Amino acid sequence: MRPGDRLGVAVSGGADSIALLRLLLELRDELGLVLSVVHLNHKIRGPEAEQDQVFVTELAREFALELHASAADVPGHAAAEHLSLEAAGRKSRFEYFRQLMQRRVVDKVATAHTLDDQAETVLLRLIRGAGTRGLAGIYPRVTVQDDDQQLCGEIVRPLLQTRRLDLREYLRELRQPWREDASNLDLKHARNRVRQALLPLLEREFNPETSERLSELAEIARAEEECWKKSVQKILATWSANVVEVSRLVAEPLALRRRLLRQVAEQHGLRLGLKEVERILRLAEAPASGEKMVPLEGGSYVVRRGTKLWFGRGASRENPASKPPNGYEYRLHIPGEVQVAETGTAFKAKLFSNGGKSPGRKRNSEVFRADLLPGELVVRNWRPGDRFWPAHSKGPKKIKELLHEHRVPQEERRLWPVVAAGDEIVWVRGFPGAANRVRSGNDPGVLIEEVFVDS
Repeated sequence: MRPGDRLGVAVSGGADSIALLRLLLELRDELGLVLSVVHLNHKIRGPEAEQDQVFVTELAREFALELHASAADVPGHAAAEHLSLEAAGRKSRFEYFRQLMQRRVVDKVATAHTLDDQAETVLLRLIRGAGTRGLAGIYPRVTVQDDDQQLCGEIVRPLLQTRRLDLREYLRELRQPWREDASNLDLKHARNRVRQALLPLLEREFNPETSERLSELAEIARAEEECWKKSVQKILATWSANVVEVSRLVAEPLALRRRLLRQVAEQHGLRLGLKEVERILRLAEAPASGEKMVPLEGGSYVVRRGTKLWFGRGASRENPASKPPNGYEYRLHIPGEVQVAETGTAFKAKLFSNGGKSPGRKRNSEVFRADLLPGELVVRNWRPGDRFWPAHSKGPKKIKELLHEHRVPQEERRLWPVVAAGDEIVWVRGFPGAANRVRSGNDPGVLIEEVFVDS
């Protein structure tokens, strides 16, 4: 935190968040912070939740702090998205914090997660099955992006090295009351069973510093995750964003193979467990033979065609690699034409020789060197991670960044069309063609153009 930061303190009314507020009130002049109180009513506990909000409102008034309060139907949200109440509440809080930052009401939000919360999180994830990413637990700082994927703020957790009992002792010394949440005693919730039964058992029977050791494990895992992340990004920067070249994948050590597959899958909106990763690795390591598919949860899949792996979501059983959901994908032969219903346009590829007359260019058209294009192109919508190098520019950039820089409306971006030649995108609507494939001189050429279907 820096002097001048407008810091919203997330206050539920419980002991931990009240202690965080009181501590920051003591330190605000020294740190140069502008404090406010942030409260979200989860609508879970009925009248008790309303009383929590009244308590927090009076506390903000007592210390002359601005209050940002809202409500969210967490039970309804949990039912609609098939989430636990805890997960739905966490998601609702994050979205409310993000809205405050996006509107520039606050620069950062501080939450009162403690060392005990960290220990509980790590232990829960260990029990359920997690790698180092999961064991990294609760991060001390989390950056937050706005609707345009630009940095708009940060969530900070300054109490992650502080025990819950110490905070309560601090409040007792101040004679500061707090609200107790009865749901924290309900043993039907796994976290409460870990808090009330498992951790006390481990500390009593095995190691009185179990919570501290679990917190240290999270610190180690976070550092290792950061190291792995840099290694994976460095490798993926040399790969195509759309497919995985099998030979390049299997050349890496097993740990890197697993992480590379997870990262590529995440770029396609997929989350892979260890069993799914292992099935994909077996597919990659098997001899190439026709087209084979590994089905994933939720109708997603991975297809191997020859020496490449293709990720997809929600394809039909008849042709699993034909068309991804939330978008489209069509084959365009040279010469040829294909209509794209999703954009209401048609794409044409016209071949002409060096002795023939070059066809006139129109808007959203480009002429390429014929010898640098395959006989079949792919017309599709852009996807996260796609990169493109427009002619007359300094280098490749993510298409997401190009669309943002050219102020393409948010609602139009998802279906924005591109044309790919193998693993490389050569054409993007509204931009000059790929720098290394645009035709010059009298070489045989291919005109690619997008036209309205009615034209």
